[in-house]
Amino acid sequence: MKAEIYTTTETGTLCQESIVSEKDPGEENQVLNIYREGKDQTFEGFGGAVTDAAGYVFSLMSPAQQEELLNIYFNEDEMGYGQVRIHMDSCDFSTHMYEADPDEDDAGLEKFSFADTERYIMPLLEAAQRKAGKKLKIMLSAWSPPAYMKTNGQRKKGGSLKPEYRERWAEYLCRYVEEFQKRGYEVNRMSVQNEPKAVQEWDSCVYTPEEEKVFLRDYLVPALKRHGLDGIELFIWDHNKERLYERARDIIDDTTDELIAGAAFHWYSGDHFEALELVRRQYPGKKLILSESCLEFGKYDKEDQRTNAERLAHDMIGNMNAGMCAFYDWNILLDSEGGPNHVGNFCDAPFLFDIKEKRLERRNCQRYYWHFTHFIKKGAVRLGTTRYTDRLDFTAWENPDGSVTALLLNRTDETMKCNIRIAGEMFKLTAEPHSLTSAVIE
Repeated sequence: MKAEIYTTTETGTLCQESIVSEKDPGEENQVLNIYREGKDQTFEGFGGAVTDAAGYVFSLMSPAQQEELLNIYFNEDEMGYGQVRIHMDSCDFSTHMYEADPDEDDAGLEKFSFADTERYIMPLLEAAQRKAGKKLKIMLSAWSPPAYMKTNGQRKKGGSLKPEYRERWAEYLCRYVEEFQKRGYEVNRMSVQNEPKAVQEWDSCVYTPEEEKVFLRDYLVPALKRHGLDGIELFIWDHNKERLYERARDIIDDTTDELIAGAAFHWYSGDHFEALELVRRQYPGKKLILSESCLEFGKYDKEDQRTNAERLAHDMIGNMNAGMCAFYDWNILLDSEGGPNHVGNFCDAPFLFDIKEKRLERRNCQRYYWHFTHFIKKGAVRLGTTRYTDRLDFTAWENPDGSVTALLLNRTDETMKCNIRIAGEMFKLTAEPHSLTSAVIE
């Protein structure tokens, strides 16, 4: 057997070599096992968020810079993104706070305007879809209903959806889907609410498990059916992993089971890979998708790109091994400050653009994400693995063409010996300190 080895080193350099396996000599040490018969979930694809902020920054770039960004993300020979997440009405990563229809007296949504979405989001979405050469799958998420629909009378600082506006809010969400459809785009997923436990200084809305269940079952699903949109997959939670199992337990029952495609989760509260495993064990038919992941500059050192990239890669591998079947990064592009963000909640992104210097920076997290998105193809199936130490993160996938991609993350200061064992063969390689390695086995 042969393997192409691709390693992103501590300095961000990509190195490549070819190695050949030997018959398994019975080695018992430094072994990483891959079992083709231990197949698990099928991966549905990678993508990122096309936010108002990303679209605004994209509009300031030169045509050559735009082409560079689009090619890396959406060209099948690079990262091959096939899906995007888009917010309905404003989120924190918007140039300003907005609502498509803020008029409380407009019960029929006759004044609904798509203008804010069309200004920056649509040009980036259209350019991305042209580069991909196919329809991108769109996931829609709302950060908050219009202020008049909420108990606190404002888009920010939490508040809840007033019961008397549940039906109108469901119609409002359907209208967003229809606006994308009218322009020739495909919406295939929606989450009921982004971060329904968060009380934020920006657009946010709180749902208890019972409120989310009632709104989904009695208002959102019937509205989607009325509009012929019942083919859209609905995801609950869309928040951090530490309470993922509890939310699934409290919402999924005989009245909602068939209505819910799965649970969406974010990474911000730590590993909690066991939460995914609990949901899969209790609700084996439900999909688990990571819908948002980034590094907040308020929590992580902007200049420590190596450690930050390792944090994200560790989370990716852990989630994949625990059952994740799709991944959406957060903003695909921001300015050099980590915005624009209308409340100053600046974050990292795989690409940052210095507006003054007109310079596009590729961050280390992009170099790490490239390994996952380039080598693990849509339709890949996770294979069974074992590892000899928890100091290495390890996952393996069989692509539709039969090739196997194994990803190996070494976050330590030491060179680690690795004997990758598969189908009676063994590959001997080393994992360099602070490196991410992809082994493509054929």
